[in-house]
Order: sequence, then structure tokens, then C-alpha cells
Amino acid sequence: MYRRGDWNAPAPAQSAFRIAVLGGVGVVLFTIAFFRLWYLQVLSGDDYKAEAQNNQVREFTIQAPRGQITDRGGQVLVDNRTALELQVKRTDLPDSPKRRAKLFRHLGTIAHLRPEQIRHKMRAEAKECVACPATLRRDVSYDTVYYLRENQGRFPGVSVERVFVRQYPQGTLAAHLLGYVGEVTENELDDPGYQGLEAGDKVGKQGVEFTYDSLLRGTNGMTRVQVDASGEPTGRQLSETEPRPGNNLALSIDDEVQQAGEDAIASFGLPGGFVAMNVHNGELLGIGSSPSYDPSIFAKPLVPQSTYRALTSEANGAPLLNRATQGLYPTGSTFKPITAVAALDSGTIGIGTIINDGGSFDLGDGNVLHNAGGAANGPIDLRTALKVSSDVFFYNLGWDMDVDSGEGGPLQEWAGNLGIGQPTGLDVGGEGAGSLPTPGEVNEHYKDNTAPDSPCGKEVCISEGELTDKPWTIGDNVNLAVGQGGLQADPLQMAVAYGAIGNGGDIVRPHVALRVEDPQGHVVQEIDPAPRRHVDIDPAWRQTILDGLHGAAQEPGGTSYPVFGGYPVDVAGKTGTAERPPHGDQSWYVVLAPYPEPKYVVAVTVEEGGFGVDSAAPAAQQILNALLHVAPGRIEQTGSTAGAYE
Repeated sequence: MYRRGDWNAPAPAQSAFRIAVLGGVGVVLFTIAFFRLWYLQVLSGDDYKAEAQNNQVREFTIQAPRGQITDRGGQVLVDNRTALELQVKRTDLPDSPKRRAKLFRHLGTIAHLRPEQIRHKMRAEAKECVACPATLRRDVSYDTVYYLRENQGRFPGVSVERVFVRQYPQGTLAAHLLGYVGEVTENELDDPGYQGLEAGDKVGKQGVEFTYDSLLRGTNGMTRVQVDASGEPTGRQLSETEPRPGNNLALSIDDEVQQAGEDAIASFGLPGGFVAMNVHNGELLGIGSSPSYDPSIFAKPLVPQSTYRALTSEANGAPLLNRATQGLYPTGSTFKPITAVAALDSGTIGIGTIINDGGSFDLGDGNVLHNAGGAANGPIDLRTALKVSSDVFFYNLGWDMDVDSGEGGPLQEWAGNLGIGQPTGLDVGGEGAGSLPTPGEVNEHYKDNTAPDSPCGKEVCISEGELTDKPWTIGDNVNLAVGQGGLQADPLQMAVAYGAIGNGGDIVRPHVALRVEDPQGHVVQEIDPAPRRHVDIDPAWRQTILDGLHGAAQEPGGTSYPVFGGYPVDVAGKTGTAERPPHGDQSWYVVLAPYPEPKYVVAVTVEEGGFGVDSAAPAAQQILNALLHVAPGRIEQTGSTAGAYE
């Protein structure tokens, strides 16, 4: 018989089992917790201790100065100065819109900017690099530095940093060549060539600064300091790694030659470019373009888009365009020595071949070409044809060397061999290719433009710089022989081609870097690239061409005799006056000096400068004066250029 309540009392065996299970579970949980704590405190204690210590340490980058850029004699062209920049790091700003607005109001009183101006600057710089700090002001006062340090808690994410800023002791001199620096972009940070850089670091963007960036750029240092719970420095410095400055780079440029060239071109008030080069090793002693620009513009934290537009605007003369390496023009009669080499090598003429220059050349179909100024020179040989710049003589050569298909004949072959219509391999790059018209290319161009599906419909697409508006004809080769038609080249290409004639056949690699020096001034590397190739120019041909160019410059009746007739150093030069519709005539002059064994070549072109003897030749003389140390007072004036048609 059971008593009331006996149904709810568990059996002794069941109760013991449950207690045992619960106890086992408790022991397992305790064991897990024990071993976890043991792992964290004993096995991993050192790691977590180090991590905790790291949370109390903040690292500050010490910017490394870039190396100097000097001319060949040590004259400083680009240097550094230190500046204090007021910066804002976006990631450290308050999340709250109200707190951020309050911060910007306080910051505006320091930076002398309205809050909306601060936001605009931050947005503009974020387009280049989101992670980079935004620079609000440069060259802030030390009072600003002290105030921020005393009130750092009110300005989270705001700091004043010491930075190195590029400065240009020679002003705008060689601006196109030197280039500029800017903050590394996010895309560049992914490039192996920029390994180790961080957002905000400066790198070369154009010209010498870009090409030789890895040499000029130093290695940043680092300071590790202790910080409090809010991340602010407590004043204790834990360690410091000194920055390593970049190497210095000496250029082949001679600052006096460079200045003479820039002054000479700018004196006409017209766009143009010049090159002064050693014909034996390709060292550039001067290379420039007009109009120029102030490179310090790009040393500012942010360059407005309006500034870029002004520097690239055709209405302003496109100052950023380097006409020495990117200005592509018909060369006019300066091309004739190249035609002469092709004609001699192909057997079209010999050194003493006589061609009658009656003043005109009949292309057929009523198309008659004439010499400049209507001159008729009678029976002449190659030397005299170069001296007086007989178009008729060279029209005949173009006619005889024509090939109506493929890559063309001897004229195209030799022009290409001498580097016309292709980049020269300039070490700082930035070159235009130009164009050397061939029958195959011209015919293909015409075929594409007149195809049924052409965007031009039944009309021929024609714009300045295109090769032609018709299939290849023998007249194209006749025009090419005197540097007209679809030919486009720049002063550097012409300097390399003439340099090969002057040195006997070496196609040099033009370069501006001369040597690399460490910060203490010790030479680390000499830069002397080998020629790109050698072409065989018979010494007798070379001498005949040089004689003709010497006569053109310094014998009565020569096309540049009015400029160089009384020059105290023997030179060999050629004028060029190229038609360039719808623009005025392109003025050219290329000269080798001293004659008969030249060391230098100078090439000058002036847009809409008229006859070569009127603009380009006088500019070339000014450059030679600096190269050869000729005082202007030593130059005997030979009279007016009137009657000199090139």
C-alpha cells in the first residue's frame, strides 16, 4: 500500500545517475575553461602582451627628401625646401555629423577657410587618393603648430606635418624637361615599382622626375612614440629610424645653353622648340619649348583643373606641350641632306652628277612646281644644290626614287634609317612619333576613308596631320624629297638625323641624365648609352653633304649666309621653310658645328616664323654662341636677309 506523494519521489538509482551526469558536464566545462585560460595567459601571454603594448604605440613617418637635380656643371635646377602643412586625415575624423561640423568650424578659424571650403578641398584631393591626408594650408605659422598641440583633443584627425617641397632656383628654366612630382595615387601603389610607399608619399609624374624617380626618391624614416588611451602622444619616444635622402642627378644640360635657347625662341613671341646635342654621344646640352610654364605650380598641394586647362589650351599656346619632342611639323628643305644620302646610296646620282635647274619642275597634268622666289640656278651638282637649296634639283631626285607600293623606295628607307617619323629613344620619354609617308600607308589610309562604311560617307576624311586625301602618286615622293607632303618630324628627330651625318653614321640615343651621385656627392653611376645602331654613310658622301651645308651657311649666295657669313667659327647649316596650311610657314634651321668635324648639332623650329633665315637661323646662332663661347660682338654682320628665300 502506497502513501500519498510516493509517486513523485525518484528512485535512488535514477537520482544518482542524474547527479553524476550533471557533475561530469560541470567538470568538462571547468576543464575547458581552465585550459583556455591557461592557453591565453601562459602559452599566448607574451603575444597578447606585445599586442597590448602595440596598442600603446603610434608610428609617425619621417619624410625623406628627394635628391637634387643639377646641370652638368653642378648648377642646381631642382632642390627642396621644408614646409609646414596643415593636414586632415579623413579616417580619424569624428563619425558624428554634428561633431564633424563643429570641428570644421573650429578648424576654419585656424586655416582661414569656411567649412564648405574645407569639405571641397577634402573631396578634391580624395579623387586622387582616398587614403591620403588632405592638405588645407601650406607654410602655416609656428603659432598654429603650438595651438594645435595645446588643444589636440578638440582637433581629432588634424595635424601639422613637416614636408619637403620641390623648388626651382632657376625659375622656369628647362620646365618641360624636368617635369614635376605629386602624391602617389592608389593605382600607383599597386605597381611593384612603388613598393614600400604609403598614401601621401611624393613621386615623379613627368619628365626627369618621373623617369629617374627611383633614384631621386629617398626612403622614409619612422618614429615610434608612446600614446595614451585616446591615441595621443605622451611625449615618450620609443625608437626612431632616420630617413635616407634620395640620390642627386646631374644632367647633361648646360644652363647657359638652355637659357640661350629659351630666350632665343621666346623672343619671337611664337611657339617653337630647340635642341642642342653632342653628335658623338647624344648628350643634350639644351632642349626646350616655347611657350613655357612655371613648374612650381605643380609643387602646390592641389592643382585646380582650370590650371590644367589653361596649360593645355591652344588659345594660350598649349604651354605644357614640349615642341622639341612632341611638335610634329613638315621640315621643308632641312630634309634635303637626307634625300641626298638616299640618292647617293641608291645610285640615283653620283657626287658630281649635274642636273639643270631651270627654275621649274613639271609634274604633268598642268602641275608645275617652282623654286622658292622663282630662282633658276642652271646646271648644278649636289654641293651647289644644297648651298642654294635648289628645289628643282631635289624634285628630280624624288621623282627618280619613287616606288608606288609597299614601304616605298630609297627615300623612305634612308629617312627611316636616320630616325625620321619615329621616337628617338630619349631617356625621359614623352615623344611623338611623327609620320613618314609610304605608298602602302597612304593608299590604305585613302581606302579606309572612302569605304562605304566610312564615317565620312562618300567624302574623304581630311584633317590637319593626316597623310593625304588621295592615293599615292609620284608627286608625293617629289614633295617628300623637299620635306613636304605628309612628312611630320620634330626638332629632336632632325638633330639625331643630322648628327648621324656629322659623326659618320651613328644613330645616337639622346639623353639628359649624365651621372648619379649619392647625397655626399660621390659618383654612383655614369650614364652613357651606346648608339641605337650604325648606318653606313660613305665618307665621300658625308664630306660632299657637309661641304654643301657649309657653303649654304658661310659662302655668298648660301641660304643662311646673311646670318652666318661672318661667324667666327666654321659651321654647316641648312634652312627650311615648310608650308603648313592653314598656318603660316614653318621656320627651320639645323646646323652642325664646328665644320668640318662637328661636335654639336642645333635644331630650331618656329611656328609661323616664315623663312628659315629670318627666324630659326638667328635663334640657332644665339644657341651656338653659348655652345661655342662666341661673344655677339665677334660676329661680323653680313647684311640683310632680303633675297634669301629660305
